[in-house]
Amino acid sequence: MKMAAISKLKASLSEYLAKVKGGEVVIVTDRGKPVAKIIPLRRDETGFSAHLLTLERAGLVRIGSGKLPKGFWSFARPKDKEGYALKALLQEREEGR
Repeated sequence: MKMAAISKLKASLSEYLAKVKGGEVVIVTDRGKPVAKIIPLRRDETGFSAHLLTLERAGLVRIGSGKLPKGFWSFARPKDKEGYALKALLQEREEGR
């Protein structure tokens, strides 16, 4: 647990928020007296639906970070010589899914 005076917190906010993202708790003090606590949010408080979080706990899905790997757009595209992907897409459209 880190303690930080308001003035030091204001001067180094990014540094303290990085610590909080890493799971650490920061106590904010005003003239040596604790006035606030900055704690990391739990995953279920971040705006994901309850259903998605349940699937993640069950190991059925993995919630991504929202970032693509470097060079993603230059990766070679998979080959589908038989056209299975297109056939599946057209079939889904016909069924109204």
